[in-house]
Amino acid sequence: MAVPTFVYDGDCSFCATCVAFVERRIPSRARLVPWQFADLEALGLTVEQCEKAVQWVGDVTASGADAIALLLRDAGRMWQVAGVALQWGPMRLVARPVYRWVAEHRHLMPGGTPACALPQARCE
Repeated sequence: MAVPTFVYDGDCSFCATCVAFVERRIPSRARLVPWQFADLEALGLTVEQCEKAVQWVGDVTASGADAIALLLRDAGRMWQVAGVALQWGPMRLVARPVYRWVAEHRHLMPGGTPACALPQARCE
């Protein structure tokens, strides 16, 4: 099985802080790659998708809360339980809008900066 890839916004301090936590605490096999340095075409992703949400590219492709759930499931043990829970119907109904709200307000989150709010495709 190929190594999955978790793609995030490397220009967002909040995202980078979250990924640093993942690297320290969550033993996933996934490559954690900022979209700015990823071969998006090879991954089948667009800049717009990556600006909107984190992405998981593996046997399946997912974004946002579903991508986080797959990252957790890939880590095994207690993390797998959390990943399965995020994909469970009632929890998914909550996780998706919560993820969207956090993504839209990431510049206000701990570690976030005003740069986190800027869509990269529109920056010059």
